[in-house]
Amino acid sequence: MAEERFDFREAEPRWQRRWDEEGIYKVERDLSRPKYYALAMFPYPSGKLHMGHVRNYTIVDVIARYRRMKGYNVLHPMGFDSFGMPAENAAIQHGANPAVWTRENIAEMTAQLKQMGYSYDWSRAVYTYREDYYRWTQWLFLQ
Repeated sequence: MAEERFDFREAEPRWQRRWDEEGIYKVERDLSRPKYYALAMFPYPSGKLHMGHVRNYTIVDVIARYRRMKGYNVLHPMGFDSFGMPAENAAIQHGANPAVWTRENIAEMTAQLKQMGYSYDWSRAVYTYREDYYRWTQWLFLQ
């Protein structure tokens, strides 16, 4: 009897696409369940992800999944610390326009994170380079 091998290259993208289409990690307000906020550090979009990122995000994802299984309404967002020196300096080192470099790296990192299958609510992603984010940090600082 021949051993049938699991084709992860076919299965993983198929399931990840289905999870995305069904929005299984999208968080809605549900006052009947206790709330839990699972947040890992936002990466600097100065390059591709590395194993240090994978370790940190896997730990928090495991906690978020555990809390969901325990009945919590879990908010588990992702974002990119993209307004600052690390991304700008990396762009300068590569002779790239910082705005273009940052957006391209965010797209690449997002694809990598989605490929890992983390349970983020991507509808709540935070991009600190966007005016709709930093206007409030500036407002808060001025207060």
